[in-house]
Amino acid sequence: MNERIRDARLWLVVPAAGRGRRMGAELPKQYLMLAGRPVMAHTLARLHQAFPAARLCLCLDPDDAHFDPAWVPFSHWRRSDGGGERADSVRRGLASIADEANDSDWVLVHDVARPCVRGGDLTRLYAALRQDAVGGLLAVPVADTMKRDDGEGRVAVTESRLGLWQAQTPQGFRYGLLRRALDEAAMRGLEITDEASAVEALGFSPRLVPGRRDNIKITHPEDLALADHVLAAQRAEPMPSSGAAHEENS
Repeated sequence: MNERIRDARLWLVVPAAGRGRRMGAELPKQYLMLAGRPVMAHTLARLHQAFPAARLCLCLDPDDAHFDPAWVPFSHWRRSDGGGERADSVRRGLASIADEANDSDWVLVHDVARPCVRGGDLTRLYAALRQDAVGGLLAVPVADTMKRDDGEGRVAVTESRLGLWQAQTPQGFRYGLLRRALDEAAMRGLEITDEASAVEALGFSPRLVPGRRDNIKITHPEDLALADHVLAAQRAEPMPSSGAAHEENS
């Protein structure tokens, strides 16, 4: 086996430079309090529980005055300046680890505003990706009826939900592929809303790994209360062991 492939490391890139304008709060959403701790602290704790030996790159607004390093449980981590858009933050994060990362290293990109992701989903995703030539993402099949509007607030057509999936995070790809995909998307002026879409633009088909619907993203004010209920429900359940992942990413 190729030495670089066998020794590939795991990097976690967490874009957290957003200002949360849709929340309408005084603080960016990653710093709002959730079950007694900032949203960011919950998210990083979930990632660390699944991948304690991973290397973290946290992408923050250069003028961020709210961040506290005490929220980071990883022993190997670095801070990177974020950009105006999510893709810009991830690109800058990838550039900041170029001195350590190999093209064959795995990179999992996770939304800072998804604090409810389960450890079992994280380890299952990583296990699936390590057997895949392209990479992939957590996602859930669309369950609701989908309507397309006519631009004036009325239904133009009802879309079939057959084969439709709602993308979640983490999304994981090899470092070299992901960096090339995001750089080329930026050069071509493509609108990139997640890492998978950048990889798709290169002609690849990322793998869909079924996740759980409680891996919600906090975007609107009502989402914070929903996340609080989700965390409470999860605390009432036994957490699955993530020991297998501990051996994989050392």
